[in-house]
Amino acid sequence: MSGTEVLAPAVVGPTTAPVLELAGVTAAYGPIEVLHGVDLQVGAGQVVALLGPNGGGKSTTLKVAAGLVPATAGDVRYAGRSVNGVTAQEAAALGVCMIPEGRGVFANLTVRENLWLATGTGPSRTAVEEAAFARFPILADRRNQLAGSMSGGEQQMLALSRALASDPVVLLLDELSMGLAPMIVTEMYETVSRLVEEGISVLVAEQFARTVLPIADLAAVMLHGRITAVGTPADIAADLETAYLGGQDSR
Repeated sequence: MSGTEVLAPAVVGPTTAPVLELAGVTAAYGPIEVLHGVDLQVGAGQVVALLGPNGGGKSTTLKVAAGLVPATAGDVRYAGRSVNGVTAQEAAALGVCMIPEGRGVFANLTVRENLWLATGTGPSRTAVEEAAFARFPILADRRNQLAGSMSGGEQQMLALSRALASDPVVLLLDELSMGLAPMIVTEMYETVSRLVEEGISVLVAEQFARTVLPIADLAAVMLHGRITAVGTPADIAADLETAYLGGQDSR
């Protein structure tokens, strides 16, 4: 995969392609295979929740979708087009952006300096700052503060702001709620809902299913590197305890 073609959002409908699709995807770390034939789709304007305990393969699934880990078999598709071998930089240029577990902010840089890192995708420093401060006013108050000295919620706002500067079509969120107080988690997912209203599709991996199900359009359960159930949030919520039973052998 090479080049930086523009990824146009798919139009919701029975004959249109998902904006993101994994078909029969396997992936490995060295000789150890951790994804075993994953099938997953994210439609335009959807929030898809990828649920399961730690070690189930959720993070690896997002990394494959974002070009951070190569698929060893199967197909990764953006808007119906195979992008096997896409790099993370190419994926971002095509509109697929990931916020990793742990938020990925640079602790020893200020808020402004963290935001400036997003200018590599095209927008100016001023544009990135203005957009971030308008969406999260608290970041304006913290603009000259080291990111590592902020609360977990503020760091997550910063990570989101930096990701949104690339004008993504699909946003991949890994454990958005990790380390955050329940009130902040609710606020963050309200922000995610607003992003979807703005036209962004979202795939979010969460261990704590009930934090994301209220805003999800579709949910999938992942265990041992396989998707074991896909359905509406109501269907999945009804069987969460059973779905989560069992060992945990892959990340």
